[in-house]
Amino acid sequence: MTKLAQTLKIKIAAKTFAEKIDAKLAEVQASAKIQGFRPGKAPIEFIRKKYENAVKGDVLDELINAEVAKTLKEKDLRPAMRPEVKVDKFEDGKDIEITVEFEALPKVAVKPFDKIKVEKMVAMAGDKEVGDALEKMAATKKTTEAVDEKRKTKKGDVIVIDFVGSIDGKEFPGGKGKDYYLDLGSNTFIPGFEDQLTGQDVGADVDVDVTFPENYHVKDLAGKKALFKTKIKELRRWKGPEINDEFAKQFGVETLAKLKEAIKAELDKEYARVARMHSKRALLDALAEQYDFEVPSKMVDAEFNAIWAQYEQAKKAGQLDDEEKGKSEDALKKEYRDIADRRVRLGLLLAEIADQNKIKVDKEDISNAIMMEARRYPGQEQQVFDYYAKNPQAMEAIKAPVFEEKIVDFLFTKIAMSDKPVTVADLYAYDPDKKSKK
Repeated sequence: MTKLAQTLKIKIAAKTFAEKIDAKLAEVQASAKIQGFRPGKAPIEFIRKKYENAVKGDVLDELINAEVAKTLKEKDLRPAMRPEVKVDKFEDGKDIEITVEFEALPKVAVKPFDKIKVEKMVAMAGDKEVGDALEKMAATKKTTEAVDEKRKTKKGDVIVIDFVGSIDGKEFPGGKGKDYYLDLGSNTFIPGFEDQLTGQDVGADVDVDVTFPENYHVKDLAGKKALFKTKIKELRRWKGPEINDEFAKQFGVETLAKLKEAIKAELDKEYARVARMHSKRALLDALAEQYDFEVPSKMVDAEFNAIWAQYEQAKKAGQLDDEEKGKSEDALKKEYRDIADRRVRLGLLLAEIADQNKIKVDKEDISNAIMMEARRYPGQEQQVFDYYAKNPQAMEAIKAPVFEEKIVDFLFTKIAMSDKPVTVADLYAYDPDKKSKK
C-alpha cells in the first residue's frame, strides 16, 4: 500500500436518510398522476407505499456522493481517480456506514524556476537548404521523356511495362498492370522486382521471380513466391523543370528571388519548431531531475497500459524499431513503466504549476489550435472545422496538448534560457536520449 492510499469510514445518519426520503416522496406527490386522485393530491402514505423503494437508491447515491465530497473537502484530499465506495451497513432505522478507498493526488511543492538552465538551439536556412528545397519542389513538377538511344535499362530510368503476376500458375487479384510507369531504383515494388528489370533491353520479355515479404499488407500473399511475366515496352527518363522566374510563378510567386525568400521563411519557422521541441524536452528533463514525489499507482498503470498497447500494435504491424527488437519484453515493460511514472509525475507537476499561476485554456486557444490543424489539410479546412464542431470528444482531446504548451510557454519566461547557434544538420541530429531517458 502506498502512502497515497486512503481509506475513509463515513456514517450517514438514519435521520438524514429518512428526511431525504420524505423530501423526495413529497416531490413525487406534487407531480404524480394517480388514478382516482387529482394531480398532486394523492395521500403521502399511498405515495410512500408505491414509490419509496424506487427512490431509496437515488437518495442513497445522492447522500453518498454529497458526504464523500464533503469529507474530501474537510480533509483536503483530492482523489487521483474515481473512489471505490462500499456500503458496509444499510438497515432500516440505523445509520448507514460506508467505506471509501482511493489514492490521493500528492501535494506538490513547486520550487523556484530560476535555477533551471536550458539552451535554445538556433538554426537558420542558408543557400544549401533553400536550394535543396527548390530541388524537391522541382521534383514534384518533373515529367518523363522518351530515351532515343538504344541501351539497356539502368537505375534512375523510367520504364513502361505490362505485367501479369501468378502464384503456382494462377493469377491473383491486383497482380496485373498495363502501361505502368516504373521508376527503377524507387523500391516501390516487391524487393527484387526492379533489380531484375535493370540491365534489360527495351522490348524484352522478363520473368521476374520474387517472394512477398512476410509482413506484406495482403495476408493471402505474405511470404509467398510469385512469378511476374513482364514486358518492357518503353524506356524513358526524368525531365525536371528549369528553376527560374517561370518556375516560381507555378507556386503563386512572381520571381525566383521572392520564392527563395518564402522558402527561407518557412524553413526558419520549421527549424524554430524543432528547436522549441528540443528546448521543451530539456525543460522536462530538468524538472524530472528536480522532483521525485510519489505518484498514484493506478494513474501509472493506466499510462503504462496505453504505452504497452501502442507497443503491441506496432509489434503486430511489424513496425518495431531496432532498439525494441533487441530487448526482451520484461526489459521493455520496466523501461515503459519508468516512462509512465515520469509522464504522470510531470503531468501532476505541470498541473500544479498551472493551478498556482492561473494558467487556463480559453476558446481562443482552442480556435487557434483547430486553425493550425486545418492548415495541414489544404482544401479541406471546412471539413476539419465541422469535425471538431460535431465531435465534443475531439474538441476535448485537443485541449490537453494546448494546455501543456501554454504551461511550457509560461515556464520558458521563468527559467534561464540561452541561445545556442547550431547547423541545420546538428539541429536534426540532436538526440536527447543519449543524455537521458525519454
